[in-house]
Amino acid sequence: MITTAARHPRFAHGLAILAVMALWLGGSGASLRAADDAAPAIPDTLQQRIAACTACHGVHGEGSPDTGFFPRLAGKPAGYLARQLQDFKDGLRKYAPMEYTTRFLSPEYMQEIAQYFAAQQVPYSPSPVPRVSADVMKRGETLVTQGDPARQVPACSACHGSQLTGVQPDIPGLVGLPYDYLSSQLGSWRTKTRAMAAPDCMAEIANRLSDADISAVSAYLATRELPADMHAQAPGSIKPPLRCGVLEAHGSGA
Repeated sequence: MITTAARHPRFAHGLAILAVMALWLGGSGASLRAADDAAPAIPDTLQQRIAACTACHGVHGEGSPDTGFFPRLAGKPAGYLARQLQDFKDGLRKYAPMEYTTRFLSPEYMQEIAQYFAAQQVPYSPSPVPRVSADVMKRGETLVTQGDPARQVPACSACHGSQLTGVQPDIPGLVGLPYDYLSSQLGSWRTKTRAMAAPDCMAEIANRLSDADISAVSAYLATRELPADMHAQAPGSIKPPLRCGVLEAHGSGA
């Protein structure tokens, strides 16, 4: 991966244009040196190198609650974030900009990026939620906190933590995420544009939910009051009700 803008061909191309302009204007060698000296120094820092991430996900990975489709990265478990980068690289998750961004990232670099965003602590911002009835919101609360045994749908809290803030090191928090993002991701598991290592427990759950259930769950999670402590729960503090390939591979959640 290119680590400084100075090594990027577009950056070099820009310098070449400056040089040609100086010659065209009758500039001397001193003018060319002045143009080169005026070029901004690009720091070789992690913050600079993850500019492609922060352009969409926010300076601190706070997400874009107004649009809903660029999720929060800040404070999520590092293991989860690194796995998502790998999933985009491996084609398990389908989104062209992310697939391109991760194409040449090493596992070590993915871990570095994940650790950076996991350490960020910034406030959550409210996001737009469609108007839904009290019955819909009640259905969402039931699915999130109790599940639906008749459909073999476990409660979201059974995997994502009692306060829905996630579980270290691999399970993300759900509370506070935008409605549009939540509903689109559940839909992505149904359309096979998002997947995990087999057995894919989230694909199983998403396919047991109706369209109305997905809307209800997303609305409830997006409007649920945030707990005082938004940190993910400790490793091993939950026992997943379904077999999940990612958790089995990493020995977490048991």
